[in-house]
Amino acid sequence: MRYDGLLGTFPREIRLFIAAFVVVLSVGFFTGILFVRQTESTTPAGVEENYLGNEEDESAEVMKFKKGEREMLTIVHTHILSMSFIFLLLGGLVWITRFPKGWKLFLTIEPFFSALLTFGGIYLMWLGISWMKYVVIFSGILMTLTFSFSAGLVLLQALKPARN
Repeated sequence: MRYDGLLGTFPREIRLFIAAFVVVLSVGFFTGILFVRQTESTTPAGVEENYLGNEEDESAEVMKFKKGEREMLTIVHTHILSMSFIFLLLGGLVWITRFPKGWKLFLTIEPFFSALLTFGGIYLMWLGISWMKYVVIFSGILMTLTFSFSAGLVLLQALKPARN
């Protein structure tokens, strides 16, 4: 089955439909990233503070309390499920772009590992394995870069037809 470059051969209307989907998906994804910045979870200390609280820091501008087990399970559950669907759909679109197969494999498999490491790492950090905060940041950055590149690749090829 030939699927490499198939996206560029689709009718204009279907390519515009796919482009619109990727744009809206990206708005949703990057809104989540803005939320991470808003909670100051972009540093190891910020990640730890967001989930483990800062009650002992009397000089803290914003008081944060350790999240409960129910809240942590909800965060991990909803994020891993939603990320798996996001990357399933985006990955399916990546496979029909014109791009080297090895790169496509990386772009479509890596985000699943990053989702597990990011949100599983948050839970393990909450359980007391504090060095997981570094894994959370690294995997979160890698997941964001992979999403950005994949979305850009699909968007570019959906907006311009394949050359014959």
